[in-house]
Amino acid sequence: MIFGQTRTFVLRFAPFCALLLVYESFRSIADNLNTSVNFWPMINFDITIFGTLPTVALQSWLWHGALSWYDFYFYFLYTIHFVVPLVLAVVIWKIRPWLYWQFVAALVGLSFAAFITYVVFPAAPPWMASDMGLIQQIHRISGDVWGAMGIQNFSTVYNNLSPNLVAAVPSLHSAYPLLFTQFVWLIFGFKRTWWVIFYPISMWIGVVYMGEHYVMDVVLGIIYAVAAYYASIFVFAKAKKRFKRLSPEYYAPVPAVAD
Repeated sequence: MIFGQTRTFVLRFAPFCALLLVYESFRSIADNLNTSVNFWPMINFDITIFGTLPTVALQSWLWHGALSWYDFYFYFLYTIHFVVPLVLAVVIWKIRPWLYWQFVAALVGLSFAAFITYVVFPAAPPWMASDMGLIQQIHRISGDVWGAMGIQNFSTVYNNLSPNLVAAVPSLHSAYPLLFTQFVWLIFGFKRTWWVIFYPISMWIGVVYMGEHYVMDVVLGIIYAVAAYYASIFVFAKAKKRFKRLSPEYYAPVPAVAD
């Protein structure tokens, strides 16, 4: 409405939002389709690579029993991870409209690839393994952040949202920021926006530190994001080449107008 393009906005974003809402609905039932939850592959991976669990190490360095500024910083990024791609979609629609559907395809494709993985490989996050006594005791910092905002029964509220509690692999909280960063670099250039990389790096550190994901989850999220980005480039380049071959007149130079 601000741009006077309400109809165009609805036509562009209705399919986008509908697909993501379908994904979100599927995400909440994925854990009902396969009840065999995986705990140890992620634990073993992290310990093999680092010698200890990075979540335990980070909390020993950064968590001192009370919230610090960086706890709010990490959790703020954690909560807006789905909003940021939508904002970028609007920006792309306004300034690079020919990249809009490529971005949508990459984001939705990434989401559904993750959903399939959640069904095939349900994976528990570190805080759940800690609650079950499978790893060292870790603190779930998100509850303290909500408590600081006046919501004391965070666990009850969270469970009522019907999330998939065993959708840790891959970490979409790690994948979305990287996909966002790749498209920002594509649009504005790496030299001008190299600093955007601090967004996904902060997210990767934050989700491990807060006990929401293992490093293995983050690594797979990165792989999924990179794959989605380059797959979208490949598919749309092929489609453009095919369209150009079938409709050469569309790309024909406009004849000069005689004086």
